[in-house]
Amino acid sequence: MILLSDPRVAAVPSVEDGDPLVDLRTVPGLRLDTRAADPAGGYARVRRAVADRLLTAQATLPAGLRLLVVEGYRPYAAQLGIFTGYRDELRRLHPSWSDERLHRETSKFVSPVEVAPHSTGGAVDLTLCTSDGVELDMGTEIDATPEASGNACFTAADTISAEARRNRQIMVDALSGAGLVNYPTEWWHWSYGDRYWALVTGADHTRYGPLREITPAAG
Repeated sequence: MILLSDPRVAAVPSVEDGDPLVDLRTVPGLRLDTRAADPAGGYARVRRAVADRLLTAQATLPAGLRLLVVEGYRPYAAQLGIFTGYRDELRRLHPSWSDERLHRETSKFVSPVEVAPHSTGGAVDLTLCTSDGVELDMGTEIDATPEASGNACFTAADTISAEARRNRQIMVDALSGAGLVNYPTEWWHWSYGDRYWALVTGADHTRYGPLREITPAAG
């Protein structure tokens, strides 16, 4: 399992090809949840090639199922806050851990800011729902931590129900078939064009670099 704290991830050359951000609220074919909504509307934005791949993946889902996107772009400051918050939680729970282990264990739940997929606009957190918007059983909630879930948040966890495993496999087949890659400690996290994607797929460099600022969405 390759973690985002692995030095090989940071070593991938970062290249920006200029693929624009798309506001998923303007994409009729995709369903968007608002639990991670922010004032600037960043949660609803992903790169155009990511949006295209989500539509491709959704078209392969069994009848009656839809993707439910929860969060796309996440700015640097928000990413840093999540990382430091979880790191501090783990430090309190495990005071004997070395700084190196603390960094590694934190990265199982949230990426270090210097390689964060969400900050490139190339990553999405998502789940499955019915055509009526009822979320499927995926074994844990989105954003369940390894610490709290006993690693049930890991995509290949064998401690979840058979139904949840089937639902995860449906999502894996659809999204990987459309060219996205999963972060294996988070069943809900998928990306394209970032450093992690490049390392996993063998690409020479990223398609997307980090976006520190975005213009607030109109309306």
